[in-house]
Amino acid sequence: MTTAILGGGLSGLTLARLLHERGEKVIVLEAELQAGGLCRSRTAQGFTFDTGGSHIIFSRDTEVLSFMRSMIKKNEQRNNRNTKIFYKGKYVKYPFENGLYELPEEDRFFCINGFIKTLIAVEKGDVSPPENFREWIYYTFGPGIAECYMVPYNEKIWKYPTEKMSLHWVDGRIPRPPVEDIIKSAIGIETEGYTHQAVFSYPLDGGIEQLVTAIAEPVVPFVRTLFRVTSLRKKGRTWHISNGRETIIADRIICTIPIQHLLPCLDRVPGEVTEACRALVYNSLICVNIGIRGQLPGISWVYIPDQHLGKTNRLSFPSNFSCNTAPDGCSAVLAEITHQPGDDVSGMSDRELISEVVSMLETMKICTPDQVVFSSVERQPFAYVVYDLGYQKNIAIIRDYCRSLEIPLVGRFAQFEYLNMDGCIRSVMDFVKSYPGE
Repeated sequence: MTTAILGGGLSGLTLARLLHERGEKVIVLEAELQAGGLCRSRTAQGFTFDTGGSHIIFSRDTEVLSFMRSMIKKNEQRNNRNTKIFYKGKYVKYPFENGLYELPEEDRFFCINGFIKTLIAVEKGDVSPPENFREWIYYTFGPGIAECYMVPYNEKIWKYPTEKMSLHWVDGRIPRPPVEDIIKSAIGIETEGYTHQAVFSYPLDGGIEQLVTAIAEPVVPFVRTLFRVTSLRKKGRTWHISNGRETIIADRIICTIPIQHLLPCLDRVPGEVTEACRALVYNSLICVNIGIRGQLPGISWVYIPDQHLGKTNRLSFPSNFSCNTAPDGCSAVLAEITHQPGDDVSGMSDRELISEVVSMLETMKICTPDQVVFSSVERQPFAYVVYDLGYQKNIAIIRDYCRSLEIPLVGRFAQFEYLNMDGCIRSVMDFVKSYPGE
């Protein structure tokens, strides 16, 4: 019995490995020349950048974290997180609520006063439960933290009005800060938020791609690249999978490619399902990679809520993740710009994007234009799932249809869930446990 896995990204390759380890015959069909999906890396002129945005290895899930670290053993650098938010010209500690003591006095009072008043109002029942993401931000953090950071940053990264976003996904991902931490932060006592990522790992050589390379090692002979699936047909008990030139026959298929690519491969998809898929919202990603001459402060990454600084929502510093991602005497900066498919940003040239990012880096006093010795641009059409208010209804329609065809959906854009690397691996592990063997 052969299982065909559609897509050779992190989820597809992990799935292939785990099924292979239990003795099953698998084939992975990947559309691109190189497998890895959003976890690929590229090296040029001595600089290594991840092509799908900066990825780091951390997790609350001890089983998944152990798995990831075992994949890069002897090729691992562990780092203490030092993350900032660039706020009104200052580098403020991240998460924002843990860096209140670094804000201007007026903003600090606005944040602490709003948080406490909102907390009291919520406990007294004077505030209605939130019905969308924007309301949840105010309900959880108060107007100060909401308006100074949470709303502007989230609208910059999601490129979507927060009042039109669902709140079902925030539980556990964005925790309510303890009131003690807020008070300590406001008076300058050090506190830490998001402690599960306070120490993170990264491959010493080769970028994040080395994680998927290690995962894929046992199944490399079964990975077919440059096989872009164009049709899926069920004939009797077998699936006929074609790229328009060649047909592969498999007993079972598992989808890890975006459902926006899966559905057009199927015959007679109901209009309701097609409309539900069309209504799903997602962001694309542009990565602007900058190599500079000189050293940088030991910052891991920086969030940039200010719209006036440009389109970049986050900067990361790969040369602070691994000492081998930049040539001697040089450093690496990766700027991430999310955008809606087909918008004005997607039409910007590489030169325009690089120019804007270099100008921003100068404004932020990270580097000057004469320090830049390398630049490149990477574009990813699928990057972030956006949970709009119609998401839960639409994704349920699609999942029910795929379930009726016995096509399991696994991974970030097949499940259409905002999963980090550890979430993708957990989804694969859970799926394999419940998936019947041969």
